[in-house]
Amino acid sequence: MLKQSFFTYYFILIAGLLLAHQSVYANNDVWIDVDTTAHTLKVIQDGTVQITFENVAIGRFGTTWFKKTRDDKTPLGKFRVGWINENSRYYRFFGLDYPNRETADLALDDGRITEDEWLSILKATNQERTPPQNTPLGGYIGIHGIGRGDEEVHHQFNWTNGCVALTNEQIDQLGEWIEPGVMVNIH
Repeated sequence: MLKQSFFTYYFILIAGLLLAHQSVYANNDVWIDVDTTAHTLKVIQDGTVQITFENVAIGRFGTTWFKKTRDDKTPLGKFRVGWINENSRYYRFFGLDYPNRETADLALDDGRITEDEWLSILKATNQERTPPQNTPLGGYIGIHGIGRGDEEVHHQFNWTNGCVALTNEQIDQLGEWIEPGVMVNIH
């Protein structure tokens, strides 16, 4: 009986510590909300908007749930920052884990990718690696600056091949909040 009470107490103590740690982590969790209709990008932490960037550019042909290579559309969905390229031609590039499992599942169901392509995406996502960037679904989707591009064009047109673009100054500010693993919701 004493042994059972000890293990019950120990289990409750450990569970309580894990839940406390989980709630602290959740309160410090940063995520990005991209509103493609309002053309805004918000950094959210602890349920509070920390900073809002306006005049965000997206793919020149809008958005889609069914992205494919060279359609110049921004994919909708929830992604994670997978890598950061500080020396991009677009100044700085926060690469997303596109195509992710949800995108691949939908594409397989629609017949836009083969089972082998689906399996290669699954294998990469299960191993927390960058998914293949050369499938019929496209790749190299991220949040980036304008590089040496024209800021006036950026403010007047959606000009990307499917990425989300900010000015170089904005991407520097966003960089203070971004690290691999940060969730990005594009809607």
